[in-house]
Amino acid sequence: MEDRLYFRQLLSGRDFATGDPIARDMVNFSYLIGDRKTGECMVVDPAYDVPSILDLVEADGLELTGVLATHFHPDHVGGDLFGHGIQGVRELLELRGVKVHCQRNEEPWILEVTGLSKTDLALHDSGDEIRIGEIPLRCIHTPGHTPGSQCFLVENRLVAGDTLFLEGCGRTDLPGGDPKELYFSLTQRLAKVPDEAVLFPGHLYSAEPKATMGETRRLNYVFKPGSPEEWLALFGR
Repeated sequence: MEDRLYFRQLLSGRDFATGDPIARDMVNFSYLIGDRKTGECMVVDPAYDVPSILDLVEADGLELTGVLATHFHPDHVGGDLFGHGIQGVRELLELRGVKVHCQRNEEPWILEVTGLSKTDLALHDSGDEIRIGEIPLRCIHTPGHTPGSQCFLVENRLVAGDTLFLEGCGRTDLPGGDPKELYFSLTQRLAKVPDEAVLFPGHLYSAEPKATMGETRRLNYVFKPGSPEEWLALFGR
């Protein structure tokens, strides 16, 4: 499937929402994942400038068929961000009648933040497979940053949202955060993702926009503690 996989990493403030100072400061990544042969495409975490993202999809000759949400925070799906209204999935669904794919645990949080209805969501459990055309994408439930955070594994690429960055990991001191769950997500739930898979994070918090999981496990300080107790002593807050 590699030859027909369409995969594009987009940086807020550079590739879209270029005139938005919040988007530039937040350095969010959105992702376009599609099947070149069928022309179908889904977007991961559309926020800030939905029309520009849709224009990019259309310019590449694809049709948007769904949204993949890593978690409920407004800089990923839209809503109120510290008093600033952020475009997101609600505005996208007004333009395209597609479903928002999220983990079942994240449903109430996404509904509250975005104002969507239950019928707008497609709920998933860990291990579920979503097909974009004929491209298989696997959902991995990785709670900790939020109760229903999820990563997406597609053709040896891990789109991790705020679960894992090249340097560091997601915060656990926001509503719904749980440091112990994040430890198990990083060390156990993502353990089956091979070292040669490439990590694509939710923010540009490092010099490079991607790295292999092997390199990340070797260099990222969040993998240094050898036990849950050590990890919680350093990162449990």
